[in-house]
Amino acid sequence: MKRDSRLSGVLHVLLHMAEQAEPLTSDQLAKAMQTHPVVIRRILGGLREAGFVHSEKGHGGGWTIARDLASITMRDVYEAIGRPHLMAMGNRTDAPGCLVEQAVNAALDTSFRDAEALLLDRFAGVTLAELAADFHARMAARNMTEQEHIHG
Repeated sequence: MKRDSRLSGVLHVLLHMAEQAEPLTSDQLAKAMQTHPVVIRRILGGLREAGFVHSEKGHGGGWTIARDLASITMRDVYEAIGRPHLMAMGNRTDAPGCLVEQAVNAALDTSFRDAEALLLDRFAGVTLAELAADFHARMAARNMTEQEHIHG
């Protein structure tokens, strides 16, 4: 089963945007993300509705962060992109009348709910400002600039 990497990709885009003083176009962001500009526009359209980004059309336009990074958590972004499934595993439902299957599924349901709650709590505790600080520390450790990172 293919893993859903939308949250990772959106966080990536937001952090690149936060590094720039001027708006970034969908083309610029697509190049940094190694994807198509349409993908970027689709992602950022949903984030605009959530109030995380802003866009301006025309010459000098593009996408900018609309809120302070310290006010946006990974959970906020997760919810803004539609709460994709966190777990790839699920219950077997081939024999719903089987008492063994019912017992197994009950135990799994409890475990899945607990794991999801723990993960969402962790997401809520991590701001984009913290991710940006980690990124800056990694760049500093390698003596790199943002432009070297993008074009390197």
